[in-house]
Amino acid sequence: MIGAALQALASHWRRHPLQLGTLLAGLALATALWSAVQAINAEARASYARAASQIGGATLDVLEAPGGPMSRARYVALRRAGWQLSPVLEGRTRLGEEQVTLLGLDPLTHPPLPAFEAAMQADQATLAQMLTQGGLLLASPELVSALKDVPGLPPLRASDSVPPGMVITDIGLAERLLARPDQIDRLLILPQQPMQLTPLDQLAPDLQRRASRAGADTARLTDSFHLNLTAFGLLSFAVGLFIVHGTVGLAFEQRRAMVRTLRALGLPVWLLAALMLAELLALALVGGLLGLGLGYLVAAALLPDVAATLRGLYGAPVAGGLSLRPSWIVGGLAMALIGTLAASAQALWRMLRMPLLAAPGLQAWAQRAAQGDRRMALAGLGLIAAGIAALALIKGLIGGFALIAGLMLGAALLLPPVLAALLGLGRHLTRGPLGEWLWADTRAQLPGIGLALMALLLALAANIGVGTMVSSFRLTFTGWLDQRLVSELYLTARDDAQGAEIARWLAPRSDAVLPIRAAEFTVQGNPVTVYGVVDHPTYRDNWPLLDRTPDAWAQVNAGQGVFINEQLARRADLWPGDVVQLAPGWVLPVAGVYSDYGNPTGQAITALPALLTHARAVPNRRFGVRIVPEAVPDLIEALRAKFDLPASALIDQAGLKSRSLAVFDKTFVVTGALNLLTLGVAGFAILTSLLTLWSLRLPQLAPVWALGLTRGRLARLELARSLLLATFTALLALPLGLALAWVLLAVINVQAFGWRLPMYLFPLDWLRLFLLALLAAGLAAALPARRLYRLPPSELLKVFANAR
Repeated sequence: MIGAALQALASHWRRHPLQLGTLLAGLALATALWSAVQAINAEARASYARAASQIGGATLDVLEAPGGPMSRARYVALRRAGWQLSPVLEGRTRLGEEQVTLLGLDPLTHPPLPAFEAAMQADQATLAQMLTQGGLLLASPELVSALKDVPGLPPLRASDSVPPGMVITDIGLAERLLARPDQIDRLLILPQQPMQLTPLDQLAPDLQRRASRAGADTARLTDSFHLNLTAFGLLSFAVGLFIVHGTVGLAFEQRRAMVRTLRALGLPVWLLAALMLAELLALALVGGLLGLGLGYLVAAALLPDVAATLRGLYGAPVAGGLSLRPSWIVGGLAMALIGTLAASAQALWRMLRMPLLAAPGLQAWAQRAAQGDRRMALAGLGLIAAGIAALALIKGLIGGFALIAGLMLGAALLLPPVLAALLGLGRHLTRGPLGEWLWADTRAQLPGIGLALMALLLALAANIGVGTMVSSFRLTFTGWLDQRLVSELYLTARDDAQGAEIARWLAPRSDAVLPIRAAEFTVQGNPVTVYGVVDHPTYRDNWPLLDRTPDAWAQVNAGQGVFINEQLARRADLWPGDVVQLAPGWVLPVAGVYSDYGNPTGQAITALPALLTHARAVPNRRFGVRIVPEAVPDLIEALRAKFDLPASALIDQAGLKSRSLAVFDKTFVVTGALNLLTLGVAGFAILTSLLTLWSLRLPQLAPVWALGLTRGRLARLELARSLLLATFTALLALPLGLALAWVLLAVINVQAFGWRLPMYLFPLDWLRLFLLALLAAGLAAALPARRLYRLPPSELLKVFANAR
């Protein structure tokens, strides 16, 4: 009996190969988009972990000076006192055309480093070469290839044990390349220490000891990025599962007669359900494997842009290559199986409860769907309410994403009842039998195409919401750059001495020379960069303040107040009128909060003399130069000739803006790609739903054809029906997309990055998406309409010869 039942179940797929392809395609697409995102996230996190192990010292405590680097003399004094320490100097610099992280270490005292050990095994003279005057640079093979033609660099050696975008060298050479002589950023406290040492808080009370946060800063900054990607992956997975759910539901309706016959022959319903479940799981495994292969290709195509974004925006060491990792392979297959179970649960439950003599067909399906509209509407409203409640009860990103999930899923469940109501209203407003039949038949078609329309609703809403967020961000970011990048020329000197010389030379040749000087401090356990500014109208007239005290600029210029960026204000809950401790003995009132889009870390601004009083060795290498814009090219040429500055050291305002916008655009490449993929999957869902509805619709079309409607007119009505449903769905997606945009801007963005953006509206983008939705629906309906137009009359006549 089991064998006969399996043959009967398999015969359905042999008679409906397109439906089988649809089911596998839905599973493959859902798994592909989910596994692609997980592959990208897994590769990035593996890169972070690999970088932490490659740099070494990840578990060691660190000694550092608040307000900036410490001098070499402090390190020597602590070593003479018996403390076993290892110095580290780290900074971002440009070598040729590459922006790299330069890490200077002491090879003799630093904990074992994979790059050093591998180089020593390959060549015993490596250590001697690194410690000599010429020095040696260790970098990844890709970076060595990019730097090999840069003039004036020490010898380069490729090592797979160096994180991408990083160069490791001796600390003495790092001092020269970073133009930071006699400076040390931090000291690693080695695990083996002599007995009876004088405590560090007595030897160096001005230094702070903290647990190492190697990799913690990167993780904190990138977690929100990966969480956003995961949310997109889940959305894409859900859209793909709508295809699976709809196909399984249609297959169930088409199998009603076969199920009724098998049960009448004595097959227990529980055994039939178990066989159908096993069949679905086998198909899920096949679709999941196809999806993993497709997801690997998608991830491989997107990962280089993700890596460039993480390296450029966060300084995170992420490689651009993709590796097969068991975690996302197993996770992808598990999601395919779980998703299939979730998508088919309703159909299996209906089969278990189906009366033996239940009527098959589309009309019966429509009647049962109408009965469930009220329950679906209540469930949708409940999900939206649950999302709002989750935001109030759960703080942080999790609460924000719970709100998004509640809004999106609740709106998706509300779509069929709302469409049914709109179609019912259209039927009441229509006069004539043909119009009434068209509206009623469209209503009867909703159960079969409803899930595909849900997928379209979610895809359009995601496109509107994310598009509004990105466009609002770009518009705000562009205006913010115009305020922040006021100086016509920005330059970077090789060292402090040259910086002072350039400032003196520029003074009579420009309107103003504005130093850009900063030091690192710790506020409430988080690193904060404090900038010192001079009293000049450039800042007062252009700096973008979100909130301020009445005499804000007077306070700051006098060194008696501080501006903080929005990220620090929200993270530390500091606003104008509060006080902030930047360092021991340095407490200032907050005079204002300024916008700082694109910066994931805390930042503050005070008077330059106050900064120099509380910080050591503040670099004096960067300047903003105010000058008539027409004079910028001549001044650049004069500076190059006088001080032998490289091209990368002199950037005009337009060039800096274009670079900033280029980084911005690259940041959202992956988001745009996932949006397009999701919309494509939704269009495919409509196509597959219409194709699988084909055989069930013939009993409804044949009588109308027999009454005199031509096949050509019926085909045009089929096309118009799909366009009507897509139009209703697109109109309903607009308010949902705007609600999603508000949540992204006012909730998710604040929690993830620490700033809130104003929301702008872009009607032309909505029109473009509306036309895309109609195009997708039209293309999806074109093939079934063409099949109807070319259908032989004998096929329609057969309807009357068979019991349907």
